[in-house]
Amino acid sequence: MTTKAPAEVFPPGDFIREEMEVRGWTQTDLAEILGRPLNTVNLILSGKRAITPETAKELAAAFGTSPDVWLGLENSYRLAKAEE
Repeated sequence: MTTKAPAEVFPPGDFIREEMEVRGWTQTDLAEILGRPLNTVNLILSGKRAITPETAKELAAAFGTSPDVWLGLENSYRLAKAEE
């Protein structure tokens, strides 16, 4: 019997950090763009706060993506954590 190893799942914050890096943005920059407190952005980046539909829309506008991208990443991450 072959055992399948689950794919490693990363918090959405990892992907947000990558996008920020490409643009040369700091957490403060992103907080200003989203109109959110810096602490909130920090919690999202660290995976301690979930991405809500409203936040997904704001991230989509900031990064030129679809809100579904961010909600999908969030849901995949939370489901993987629930299975652990």
